[in-house]
Amino acid sequence: MFWPMLAVALGFLGLAVLAVLAVRVFVETQRLARQVEDSTHRIGRAAEDLERATEKAARSVDAL
Repeated sequence: MFWPMLAVALGFLGLAVLAVLAVRVFVETQRLARQVEDSTHRIGRAAEDLERATEKAARSVDAL
């Protein structure tokens, strides 16, 4: 009777470890998603800034 109970306990422990790891993966995935979103917004702002600078440079060239 000892070995079956040990096997069940170890199986439960294994599932608990997998559950903890799954939660950690989920949390890190959410953090990565927030970082990607932030980077996307930064790239968008940089593209807009570059577009405005290009327009100003084109006007300066036309003025010459």
